[in-house]
Amino acid sequence: MLEEDGAAEAEGLVGGPEPNSRPGGGGGLWAAALEPVRWVRMLCRELGATFVAGVVLVYGLSQGFAGSFFRVASDYYWKDVQRVQPATVQFLSVFFYVPWVLKPLWGVMTDVFPVRGYRRRPYFLFSGILGTASAAAVAMVTGLPVSSAVFCFVGISTAVAIADVTIDACIAKNSIDKPSLAPDMQSLCAFSSSLGALIGYATSGMFVHQLGAQAALAVMALPPATVVFLGFFIYEMKTYQHNVKEKVLNKVSGAVKGMVRTIKYPVVWKPSLYMFLSLALSISTHEGQFYWYTNKTPPNPGFSQEFVGLVHAIGAVASMVGVLIYHKCLKDYPFRSLLFYAQLLYGVSGLLDLTFVLRWNLALGVPDAAFVTLEECVSRVVSRVRLMPMMVLSAKLCPPGAEGTFFALLMCIDSLGMLAAKAGGAAVLRALHVTRTDFGRLWLAVLLRNALRLATLGAIWLVPAADQTDVLVPRELLTSTAVAAVEDEEERLQLAMLTSHTDDV
Repeated sequence: MLEEDGAAEAEGLVGGPEPNSRPGGGGGLWAAALEPVRWVRMLCRELGATFVAGVVLVYGLSQGFAGSFFRVASDYYWKDVQRVQPATVQFLSVFFYVPWVLKPLWGVMTDVFPVRGYRRRPYFLFSGILGTASAAAVAMVTGLPVSSAVFCFVGISTAVAIADVTIDACIAKNSIDKPSLAPDMQSLCAFSSSLGALIGYATSGMFVHQLGAQAALAVMALPPATVVFLGFFIYEMKTYQHNVKEKVLNKVSGAVKGMVRTIKYPVVWKPSLYMFLSLALSISTHEGQFYWYTNKTPPNPGFSQEFVGLVHAIGAVASMVGVLIYHKCLKDYPFRSLLFYAQLLYGVSGLLDLTFVLRWNLALGVPDAAFVTLEECVSRVVSRVRLMPMMVLSAKLCPPGAEGTFFALLMCIDSLGMLAAKAGGAAVLRALHVTRTDFGRLWLAVLLRNALRLATLGAIWLVPAADQTDVLVPRELLTSTAVAAVEDEEERLQLAMLTSHTDDV
């Protein structure tokens, strides 16, 4: 509610044991404690330190921290400041996904529409300024109309989406160049995001309680402000081109034709369709449940702001456990088998929500606080294990030379699925007359959501049975784009303030 070889371990990846390793049992504990450090060092050596730093900053701060803080603070903003119905909030949240649906557009713009010779820096600056201004407006303007608040929230979401595009292109490119490290890259993204989310959730309830929901949203201006900083300090070679307009049109035309040609291959459109269905059929009932468990009228749970933030923070820790489970135990399993069992667990674990809404946990003698914490942990672990292979699969479907644009297209499809889930959940809550004070049929909405999650298993045949380290892109796409990829290699970005050497990205 709320590597080169898969068998290689940390010492082999780094090239031997650490010089400070200790003998005996203590040495084993010391080695285990240092394993994440050695893993990050391996990624920095294989992929580039600036690439790793960029992933941590974008996924950890801009998405992880800001996304988690926004989730809690915005829920209370709609409930206590704007005082709208849960179905209405569920519908309005659809607009927050529109910028993510437009990710291919942001990708094309950053690729082929340079500003004063720069392709990346101006868009980082624009993203940061937009996000900072939007967060400041919604936090400082009192009596803001609902439409204006939605516009500000869409601005925040757009800023995060634009900043996300560049790093996603680098991830997709590295997944093609070094397929054995694709699961590790997704693990790095997930660890960064989960750590940021942990901090965001842990502090959100406190800020909402001390400052109020609206003033707490001012914290959302800090992550995009760091993106402005990155826009100034990222090193990028200035390009000088003649006949820019003609070249831009040719690049856009080539990108569109390449996406159309690639998506026609069954090995590409089938798993893309499955990922869309998996997300779209899992309709969201979050707002209805949030209004219910924060309602202080007995017999509703009536959780406080601090406790809601605490539960979500514990859930973020559980999410990191899910990443660890995937990274250590599941990344060598075939896509189809792993996604089948992950989706099955996803549907079954949803029954915990149903148990909580029906108050059966009290009949079993389990207090609300303990049960909702258990439910959040199970849900986060299963959700992360389910999401990780889908992200790896998406990265491995991108053809060389068009990684950024095509990965953005796949993420657009995923965003459409989440948008459909939000809209479907809003329709169900409205049809069942779930309001700010009437939660009598909320359990029916949760039951329908769980049934649809299990129904997704009927489409599992769309997922390839290949291993997660296999090359999935058709051979003809690999050969036809190899020359273009060499001739038009993407500029290498480096965080000048963090490193003084050039890394491969």
